[in-house]
Amino acid sequence: MKKLGLIGYPLGHSFSKKYYLEKFEKERIEHIDYDLYPIERITDFPPIFTNNDFYGVNVTIPYKIEVMYYLDELSEEAEAIQAVNCIRIRHLPDGRPHLKGYNTDAYGFEASLKPLLVPHDKKALILGNGGAAKAVTYALDQLGITYKLVSRTKQIDNYTYDELDASILADYTLIINCSPVGTFPNIAEFPRLPYEYINDRHLLYDLIYNPEETTFLKKGKEKGARTKNGYEMLLLQAEKNWEIWNSESFSI
Repeated sequence: MKKLGLIGYPLGHSFSKKYYLEKFEKERIEHIDYDLYPIERITDFPPIFTNNDFYGVNVTIPYKIEVMYYLDELSEEAEAIQAVNCIRIRHLPDGRPHLKGYNTDAYGFEASLKPLLVPHDKKALILGNGGAAKAVTYALDQLGITYKLVSRTKQIDNYTYDELDASILADYTLIINCSPVGTFPNIAEFPRLPYEYINDRHLLYDLIYNPEETTFLKKGKEKGARTKNGYEMLLLQAEKNWEIWNSESFSI
């Protein structure tokens, strides 16, 4: 039985486990299992990847950066982003595992965003500055979209929420929520934007998918904005993970 899994801590409801187990059943894929591996510290990771049955692992909070210490190789986008959410494991003839890290969040975001863009979507505001924002900035670079980060505290070359005004929102028509604000069960919460300046030229994208429509997206829709949640991004990155794990190409 080949094994796949998700590491992180804590791990509650998992989109990944449900998605892959349903995929295996629907597509009649046998002799592969996907399970959750909640590890309290990253040093608990080696016993998982040294198991010869493992050939792929997803990585979630808080280990997307720390896990890179154990990797032998990074893909181009993971090297640029400096965060990993997908690892392919190959066991060498002498039994040693070889781990290559990827960032499929960037792929999922870019592929789900691209069809929604219109010619005036040339500048983006990114709400939050955590690991998810790193994948988003990489994707925006690939699309040739300039961006500014927005956070609660002033840093070099970013906006604070208090600085956002009519002129800034007129210039930045793409607004991407990379923060956890509004995630279930705190569904009444939302990023503190001046929503009165949102209009039908804007596209609001929320990486959150639970709830399906966050208050951030509702408030944007009320002003005529185009809106998108993060569910398709999840589906796309999950399929990209599967493609990576099952790729025949392998060299060290």
